[in-house]
Amino acid sequence: MPVTQRFARLFAGRVHFGWIVVAIMFIVTLVGVGVRAAPSVLLVPLHDAFGWSLGTISGAVSLNILLLGLTGPFITALTQTLGIRRTILAALMLLFLGAGGAAFATQPWELYLTWGVLVGVGAGATGFGVAARVANLWFVQRRGFVVGLLTASNASGQLVFLPFLAMLATRFGWVSVPLAVALVILALVPFVYLLLAESPGSVGMGPYGGGGVEPPALPTSGNPFAVAFGGLRRGLGSVDFWLLAGTFAVCGFSTYGLIGTHMIAYCMDHGIAEVTAASVLAGIGIFDLIGTICSGWLTDRYNPRVLLFWYYGLRGLSLLVLPFTDFGVYSLVVFAVFYGLDWVATVPPTIMLTNEVFGRKDGPVVVSWVMCAHQIGGALAAVGAGAVRNMTGSYFIAFLASGAACILASLLVLRISRVPAAVAV
Repeated sequence: MPVTQRFARLFAGRVHFGWIVVAIMFIVTLVGVGVRAAPSVLLVPLHDAFGWSLGTISGAVSLNILLLGLTGPFITALTQTLGIRRTILAALMLLFLGAGGAAFATQPWELYLTWGVLVGVGAGATGFGVAARVANLWFVQRRGFVVGLLTASNASGQLVFLPFLAMLATRFGWVSVPLAVALVILALVPFVYLLLAESPGSVGMGPYGGGGVEPPALPTSGNPFAVAFGGLRRGLGSVDFWLLAGTFAVCGFSTYGLIGTHMIAYCMDHGIAEVTAASVLAGIGIFDLIGTICSGWLTDRYNPRVLLFWYYGLRGLSLLVLPFTDFGVYSLVVFAVFYGLDWVATVPPTIMLTNEVFGRKDGPVVVSWVMCAHQIGGALAAVGAGAVRNMTGSYFIAFLASGAACILASLLVLRISRVPAAVAV
């Protein structure tokens, strides 16, 4: 009997094994995205250690963000052709090699290769397409809530660990950061191997809220590149795809690229210590966990277009207001709470809309292409905000541009068409 099926029997009658799979993917995503975002605490230490400009260092972060998006559709396709567990294990090894190798970087190209390429590709397994596939396979009911859980870990992972990583960099030097995250990744491998089941049928059960026992979901034949590009071709012919991708690019621009990469440096420009600034991001991550899970709950019950209108609009207002505050404790706490609740609350309704328009079968791959746009937006903000800071000495223009883009996105999401439920199969 396969080892995963033995563990499933241990939980039988106590909890549906789908929740165990979600818990494993939650932890993998939390840690994996935390690894991807760790360079944000290293902008200043690397500058001090090697004299590299913030633009050079943030360029590696930009490459990381971009590759996460570009590889997402192909990694999602791999979960269909190779299997979820094998794909996640391979991704964890790339993250381990990238983070561990970064500890020995002494030249910018080495930082680009390790934390840029290897971590960027490995982090593609923590993308929203894989989350959508897990939710579609294991759940009939509570799917929006599950997507909310997994996407909350996607955003919170890059924020919650930052104070700890900043403390490591301050006390033990920047090299301690990549070494620490590499060890954490390695520790996850046995849990993924033992507990990450491929589908309900592989452990002799049906999906949560579904009917009886399903047959195992066998890997599909065919080239994963063909699967990925097939989803892209279908998306490119739809106006709704462009609306979803365009607005989600704004989401990436205003989260990963701007706040996730530059918020610590922005706070330090105002005389705030690095560990304190990282704590602001951690606060955003904690409230994001609440906000995104609640967003998943709301997405199961309300029109996702209306939810996205409010999410983008309120986020835009917070970004427009922040540059005019005094950056005192009170204003930063208010921003962390308000912005944190909205950090990636956009993801559950975006995924559900994509499933609605393109169906449950093609939805995860199309979601990955929509996420690709998200990461392109994030990459542009990561490098663009750094360039603005270098040219003007301030992030002021970058924050105003991001806030205005969010207001525009709040209007565009209302144009996404309504598809009869019978079409979304």
